[in-house]
Amino acid sequence: MREFDEKYCMEQFEELLKRDSTTGYFREAQEYIVKEIKSLGYEPYETHKGGVTVDLGGEGNALVVSAHLDDIGLMVRRINPDGTLNVCPVGGLYPFYCMEENVRVHTRDGKVYTGTVCMTPNSIHVTEEELRQNMADYRKNVCVVLDCNVKTADDTRRLGIETGDSIALEPRFCMSNGYIKSRFVDDKACAAVLLAAMKCIKENGIALKRKVYFYFAQYEEIGHGTTWLPEGVKDYLALDIAPTGPDQNSDERKVSIFAKDSRFPYHWELTNEIRDTARESGVDYVMDIFTPHYGTDGDGSVMAGYDIRHAAIGPGTSNSHGYERTHINGLKNTFALTMAFLER
Repeated sequence: MREFDEKYCMEQFEELLKRDSTTGYFREAQEYIVKEIKSLGYEPYETHKGGVTVDLGGEGNALVVSAHLDDIGLMVRRINPDGTLNVCPVGGLYPFYCMEENVRVHTRDGKVYTGTVCMTPNSIHVTEEELRQNMADYRKNVCVVLDCNVKTADDTRRLGIETGDSIALEPRFCMSNGYIKSRFVDDKACAAVLLAAMKCIKENGIALKRKVYFYFAQYEEIGHGTTWLPEGVKDYLALDIAPTGPDQNSDERKVSIFAKDSRFPYHWELTNEIRDTARESGVDYVMDIFTPHYGTDGDGSVMAGYDIRHAAIGPGTSNSHGYERTHINGLKNTFALTMAFLER
């Protein structure tokens, strides 16, 4: 089993978290990963719409291994009369998962303002009892309060904020006793695992037995991250989180092999090859099914019409699309299975 460079992986995870990348707003995160890929000795290719592929070498029967860089977040829907922002979700961000979160508003002119997601009214001590019972609803009682002295919609517009601006949530990364807590473990942790795999391949001079591309995708959270693939791809392996729950096998300390998601089953034979690899290499894994609200970039490639086999693996992760948690052993096992499959 190849050695996992935990220090490098976590450094890269934190660097990616520092760069806001709510779906559609990707340039800063993409520029960082392009620079890091070059520093590892590879030549990245940037797709026209956003996303980065890397040819790792090898010949024939091409395999793509992906992780996505985009995050769920918010967008300014309109400016309220009191200068607060009415917002709508980008990706699957439910309002109860972002209440009281600090945010950064990115305008289309490149300005950045901070604020907080709040319910209206927002002070419990001066809110009638019946209003306290209301669920958060983007359409009715959720807004972003800016850290600016604004009292009217015109005040806010004078800052340069307008409908369509991107809003990123604060990740709040921390690590304790091996547990990793942060927003956007989905999927920046897996992107960091891929960078660690690239470093391992380069430093150990590993000769791949087939053509391999790594794909750092954008737009996964809205379904079209990898609807374009490099020429000649036959197999697709997505690295994404494995949500935990009462009916799930997934464990934060293990890597999950996906049998099915909410769209359809993963390819039977390719999934069996990955399972066999896990068994042979001693990786701590489980098989799991993820319904009713889950999919990966591999699904998008299949639905785009590519004649590929697709599979998915990833670290067990709790609180998906909220303040997520995984464990360093989950990343370690994901790395180990990825490397073992690449060398199979």
